Amino acid sequence: MKKLILTAAVLLVAVSAFAQTNFQTFYDFGRKHFTTTLEGFYNDNWGNTFFFVDYDYDNRNAKGTVLSPSNTYFEIARCLNFWQNSALAPFSLHVEYNGGFGSFGNMAGAFPVNNAFLAGVDWFLHSKDFKNTLNLKVLYKYIMANNPHTPMQFTGVWGCQDLFGIPGVRFSGFVDVWCERLSDGWSHTVVLSEPQLWYNFGTEHFNLGGEVELSYNFAGMVGFHCLPCLGMKWVF
Repeated sequence: MKKLILTAAVLLVAVSAFAQTNFQTFYDFGRKHFTTTLEGFYNDNWGNTFFFVDYDYDNRNAKGTVLSPSNTYFEIARCLNFWQNSALAPFSLHVEYNGGFGSFGNMAGAFPVNNAFLAGVDWFLHSKDFKNTLNLKVLYKYIMANNPHTPMQFTGVWGCQDLFGIPGVRFSGFVDVWCERLSDGWSHTVVLSEPQLWYNFGTEHFNLGGEVELSYNFAGMVGFHCLPCLGMKWVF
């Protein structure tokens, strides 16, 4: 407990100094289309806010030319922390919304990503220099018109800066585990993880790298799937 008290002030200074908006472009080798992501993370005296917006580009005409985005997904989360100068500084309350909309078969059909509302707790772990971080979240998850028998989500988010002591290399990502009620009426476990590896080319803005989507029973794909992506990221 004393160690938490001693690091609380450092945590406040280090985290509140970090705010970032970035734009990512990926080519998905599994689905064979491009995806763009606009992502933001911002700190203040009451906690932090995170959001991202994904677009997939796979609506094509008969000649195979991409005409428009095919899918979009939006997520926004807020960690509330009014006690940043106390021993409980690593602990936050978490609220979140996500949802989206998609199409398939060259606009032949469409599908919703139902509104989902989440609330729970977040615990922040870090190395002394804050280069290695880990957030663990336990959340109640309500999916509209599709709430499962076990309405919970467990999330881990990590970041490792200067991986293996190599300046400019960053390893980051997340893993989500939750349940969804499928057409058979049963709740099925869904697992999604997207580890990313980036290299910064001597500038704070430009990064090259990619991610691997590792999933189990995700987005209508039964069983385990591994989908690699190559990408670049611009930090504003």
